[in-house]
Amino acid sequence: MDQESIAHCFAALRAAIPEPRTELHYASPFQLLVAVVLSAQSTDKTVNLCTANLFTAAPDAQGLWDLGEEKIREFIRHLGLFNTKARNVHALAGIVLHEYHGEVPRDRQALESLPGVGRKTANVILNTIFAEPTIAVDTHIFRVANRIGIASGKTPRAVEDKLLQVVPPEYLLDAHHLLILHGRYTCTARKPQCRACPLQSCCTWPDKNLG
Repeated sequence: MDQESIAHCFAALRAAIPEPRTELHYASPFQLLVAVVLSAQSTDKTVNLCTANLFTAAPDAQGLWDLGEEKIREFIRHLGLFNTKARNVHALAGIVLHEYHGEVPRDRQALESLPGVGRKTANVILNTIFAEPTIAVDTHIFRVANRIGIASGKTPRAVEDKLLQVVPPEYLLDAHHLLILHGRYTCTARKPQCRACPLQSCCTWPDKNLG
C-alpha cells in the first residue's frame, strides 16, 4: 500500500473513531500498568470487572503491596493465568513502590524490567500515559495491519517497526488505539464487517466479506 492510501486509511479511521482510547478502566498511571499486565490472554471487559474491586481495595502501589499475593489472586481469579498474574502484580507493586517512589517510570528499559511487563505493555504505557508515539502490536493490530496491507510482517515486532515507518506523523500518537478498536469491532478475526468498514475503498485484502 502506498503512502497516499495509508494516509487515506488513517483519515477514515479517525473520522470513524474520533476519540480513540483504551477501554481499560483506570484512575492513575499505576492502575493502567496493572490493568494492562492483567489483560494478557483476557478481555478488557473481564479485566475491568476484576479491577473495579481490586482498585477499590488497593488503589496504588502501596495498597497492592500491602494486600499481598494471595489476596490479589482472589480478586483476579476469573482471569486467565491468574496465579502468575497475581505473583507479577504483587512483585511489580513492590518495585514501583520501593524503587520508583510509587510512580510509573517513563523509561522503556525500566518498564520492561518489571515483572509481567514486556515490550507490548511498555508501549501501551508510553503511548497512553506519556503520549509517546509508540504502537503496541497485539493480535488485533497484527491482523489488521497485515490484512489491510498497511504493514505486512511475520512477527509483532516486524509489524510494529513497519507501522512506525509508514504511519503519517499526524496519526502516530493515536495509531495504536485506532487500529486496535478497528480490529476489535470492525475488522474482526471471524466475519469482519467489510460492508460497513470505513476502509473498504483503501483495503487491499482480496477476501473482503461483501456478500
